Amino acid sequence: MVTGNKRLSLIVQEGNLKVMFPQSSIKRFMEQSLTWIHDLTPKPLSQTYKVKLQYHYKQGLKFYVLEPKPLQLARNKTKLPHVYSTAEQLLCLYFPDGTEWNNSMLYTRTIIPWACEWLGHYEIWVTDGIWHGGGTIHNSD
Repeated sequence: MVTGNKRLSLIVQEGNLKVMFPQSSIKRFMEQSLTWIHDLTPKPLSQTYKVKLQYHYKQGLKFYVLEPKPLQLARNKTKLPHVYSTAEQLLCLYFPDGTEWNNSMLYTRTIIPWACEWLGHYEIWVTDGIWHGGGTIHNSD
């Protein structure tokens, strides 16, 4: 794990989210947790997805697709690719060891663009059944 990074205050994260996404819903509880919900359109011709970023001091960061639910699966597939949970639609966006993302980084410059990239790869996967987004294989539900 990468050490020596100073955690950004959730007040800073919240303020940045409000500036970048003024129409979103944000709930913050002191420096313990932050939840951001927004309708995200990853590319101009993409559909819109309702997403949720959830950070909790002791549990880390999680990113979900709330709608549509369930996300469509590619033909002959039973699970979503590159997720921690198909049922929860909990996306895998970075290696959890701290080498790609840590809490010293703004969500708007890392997690949210990565989620848009994941959704773009997902839309291709639905049509051709091949995950072009890289990453590692997960033992998801």
